[in-house]
Amino acid sequence: MSTLETLIELDRSRPGLTDQLTEALREAIVWGRLAPGTRLPASRGLAADLRLSRGVVVEAYEQLVAEGRLVARRGSGTVVAAPSAGPVPAGGRRRRRAARLDVLRPVEDRPDGLPDYRDQGVVPLRPGVPDTALFPRVPWRRAYERALRELPDAVLDYGDPAGAARLRVELAGYLGRVRSARVEAANLLVTTGAAQAFHVVAAVLRSRGETRVGFEDPGSLGLRNQLLDLGLRPVPVPVDADGLDVAALDRTGVRAVVVTPAHQFPTGVVLAPARRAALLAWARRVDGLIVEDDYDAEFRYDRDPVGCLQGLAPELVAHISSVSKSLAPAMRLGWLAVPPPVRAVAGTAKFTADLGGPVLEQMAFAEFLASGGYDRHLRRARRVYRQRRDALVEAVRQHLPEARISGVAAGLHLVVELPDGIDDVAWGRAARAAGLGPLALSRLRMPISAADHGTPPRPEPPGLVLGYAAHSPAELVRAVRTLAALIH
Repeated sequence: MSTLETLIELDRSRPGLTDQLTEALREAIVWGRLAPGTRLPASRGLAADLRLSRGVVVEAYEQLVAEGRLVARRGSGTVVAAPSAGPVPAGGRRRRRAARLDVLRPVEDRPDGLPDYRDQGVVPLRPGVPDTALFPRVPWRRAYERALRELPDAVLDYGDPAGAARLRVELAGYLGRVRSARVEAANLLVTTGAAQAFHVVAAVLRSRGETRVGFEDPGSLGLRNQLLDLGLRPVPVPVDADGLDVAALDRTGVRAVVVTPAHQFPTGVVLAPARRAALLAWARRVDGLIVEDDYDAEFRYDRDPVGCLQGLAPELVAHISSVSKSLAPAMRLGWLAVPPPVRAVAGTAKFTADLGGPVLEQMAFAEFLASGGYDRHLRRARRVYRQRRDALVEAVRQHLPEARISGVAAGLHLVVELPDGIDDVAWGRAARAAGLGPLALSRLRMPISAADHGTPPRPEPPGLVLGYAAHSPAELVRAVRTLAALIH
């Protein structure tokens, strides 16, 4: 038996032995149980000790080498990297910070009301971010190299501002296969993340004479502020257990609405079938446009995710998504599928914005999609994130029994509703001062007046939005204990 075997616990009743082994080794390195310079067993020997296939160990070693935690040296085997050796991903810095919550600089609020996480890394419980340590560096490098090797010289010239033709074809196939979309490559625009896609949609709405747009309440504060900056006034539309209240939307008189039907942000509810039908009927009746933000639909843990709205009515829906939640925000790759009647306006807006995006990255992503690398990464990420969500749910139930968890088992965050009388904004500030990153639910609500939708404002419970994707189960449990101590 190797010494390393005593540091690794595998649950063979659960799938994902590669992920379990990678996480166990990562934790042992981060917490110093495997010191820098420690030589790891050969992959064949460790596989025999742990009763695993050699491929499982090789893949775990490759992932940690890509993260900069291990170094593979010809003739010397695989050793634990020194702290300064190689590129250390944000995940490495993040986990060392998480061990000392008391020395973190408090996270200040930005002028728009959102926490400013710059220079903080990814603090525990911060919603909306994936685990960048899971980024498939080795498969991505291979896809990039293949794309670069086979790239025709002409593709390096100014190309179609809508994006590389090959990527749009691959995306159309992927969206049809995975999201039940009905997308033609000609109606797809490859954008610099979802943010640029909303810029293009805003230009489309302005061209139609729209200055007001329905907006889910509660909803994304960042997106709400972006729409304001783009010259559109978000009009609050309440969300309940079935998703967007379409009757309330109809009362606002708007002719466009932004929705997150697969996994509403932040409540986590799914737009019910009857509401979907009502929403499409509303758009037909008012000649409206539905803007579908499909921001983390790949991550549903208890069943297959619902199909996108766009697949039900491509002529009524502008569909937006990106790889910011599935791969990494730094990729800055997103897409927008538009109804054919507004394709020309959308294309002009995209051309004006940037003359076209980074072709090399687009071609690499096309190769990654075509080779199945993206699907494999998503399967792996789903296993990891489900385990982390389960750990967070259990920790909340144990340490915050007075809180109520809402929403379906999906995405990268969950919402805990708190008893009346708790100031969630003050609690959120205290949590950020302790090095945690939750969002106060009340910060994500808009003032609702009778002029907006014809009904008086309704009382809403306080709550916190907690992210779980970027931290291990043990780190999440420690974070919830700190959170509970702040309120108790």
